[in-house]
Amino acid sequence: MRKWIWLMLLVLMTVAVLGSRGSTFFEQRPSPTIVKRIPVKTPELQPLREVDITPQVSTDKLLNHIQKLNFQRYTTKERSLTRTYITTELKKFGWKPKLEKFSDGVNIFAERPGTNKAAKAILVAAHYDTVASSPGADDNASGVAVVLEVARLLGSRPTPRALQLAFFDQEEAGLLGSQAFVSKTARLRNLGGAIVMDMVGYACYTPGCQKYPAGLPVTPPSDKGDFLAVVGDTEHLSLLNAFQSSQNIPSTALNKQESMPAVLTLPIPFKGLLTPDTLRSDHAPFWYQGVGAVLVTDTANLRTPHYHKSSDVPATIERSFFTGAAQIVVNATSALLEKD
Repeated sequence: MRKWIWLMLLVLMTVAVLGSRGSTFFEQRPSPTIVKRIPVKTPELQPLREVDITPQVSTDKLLNHIQKLNFQRYTTKERSLTRTYITTELKKFGWKPKLEKFSDGVNIFAERPGTNKAAKAILVAAHYDTVASSPGADDNASGVAVVLEVARLLGSRPTPRALQLAFFDQEEAGLLGSQAFVSKTARLRNLGGAIVMDMVGYACYTPGCQKYPAGLPVTPPSDKGDFLAVVGDTEHLSLLNAFQSSQNIPSTALNKQESMPAVLTLPIPFKGLLTPDTLRSDHAPFWYQGVGAVLVTDTANLRTPHYHKSSDVPATIERSFFTGAAQIVVNATSALLEKD
């Protein structure tokens, strides 16, 4: 009898030991088929939110566009070749560009719709012609390259606002392409703002290399040409605000050795009547039609010695500055497209 009692005690002790070890094992390595995640609604443990990452521009693609456009774009034939290149690239990215003829030239226009039909579109634009005897790497293959990069990165990205693209002809002849564009008043009713690029690829880092026009409403930040200027009218400050915030927008970021330049935003009163130097590009016709528009620029002849010269070649493009400027435009455009 005692033998059976001791045997029973031994069995009970063995079960107890194995049971305790089994409990510890399953707590440390639970089976995924039976574990349930229970949401805890406390301020300390809020669910993680997916961060909207703005896509990264490609330096190689930007510079390749400038190399492909490394020729004078002044004559009728040269501008036709330029249009062929631009429309071919847009089609590669899934766009359906249209040629819009006017008396002195041909604009290129493309649009992809937004998810909110009531939200007004955002236009990104640049002129593609040059003056005679200049290949216009900075003026304005740099602007064309950035619009094409916007087309590549944001063309298939669903946003509340529609994204429109325009490539203006005959800017150098007196803003003729942009004037023809805004003459179609029906399209302006659904336009929430325009981002116009004219020379965004040159930087200088020697003190005194940057000049300024008289009558600016802000104090110049530096006598070096290491910033990107964004010129807008005071009636549409939301566009300027988007560029002020553009460096804080999450992105897959530039390479570590590259960075975005500082942004100088210039709010211009009275549609530039007191500062005529701020009216020298394709944003001005939009101002006169009451449509918000910003000019994004490296300040042209106020900075670069190659303005309207045969020396405006791809080798003069400052790679890091140009890439950073393009990223700023993509960031600001992306933010504006998300607004209902």
